[in-house]
Amino acid sequence: MIAITKQPRVNGAIRARKVRLIDENGEHVGIVELGKALDRASDASQDLVEISPGADPPVVRVMDYGKYQYRQSRKARKARKKQHRGSLKEIKFRPNTEDHDYDFKMRHAREFLQDRHKVKATVVFRGRQLVYKGQGYDLLERLASDLEGYGKIEKKPVLEGKLLTMIVSPLKENQ
Repeated sequence: MIAITKQPRVNGAIRARKVRLIDENGEHVGIVELGKALDRASDASQDLVEISPGADPPVVRVMDYGKYQYRQSRKARKARKKQHRGSLKEIKFRPNTEDHDYDFKMRHAREFLQDRHKVKATVVFRGRQLVYKGQGYDLLERLASDLEGYGKIEKKPVLEGKLLTMIVSPLKENQ
């Protein structure tokens, strides 16, 4: 999905006859003709930028448009940096997973939760192992108790065919 950003009108692209002018110092000048506002901007060696096109008359400001665009891009980048894109990490087990392997995978799940990722724990049954699905439930219950301080169960263990899955989401930071 592409974000459509509407750029403000600058200098000659402004269509209104009269505008409410704010000078380069941020002080309100008043309602003036567009030509006078453009002259004032060129005298200051800056641009005339339409801030509020929906107002009557539109609000314009004398500013350095390049610097304004740079600040806006930095602001948008900072906002994107703070935004968390939730991803799902999967950890697979077998019903007869040994303790060392379990501990290793559980530590990875803990790291994923600390990095704010969701964890999908899957127990894979092969062949006749489906008879021992109780071991799979016990394994996921053990995992849930071991990850208790790091995340909460979002989706309880569900058996779908030969896969037993559970989703654990990270705890909120304010909890």
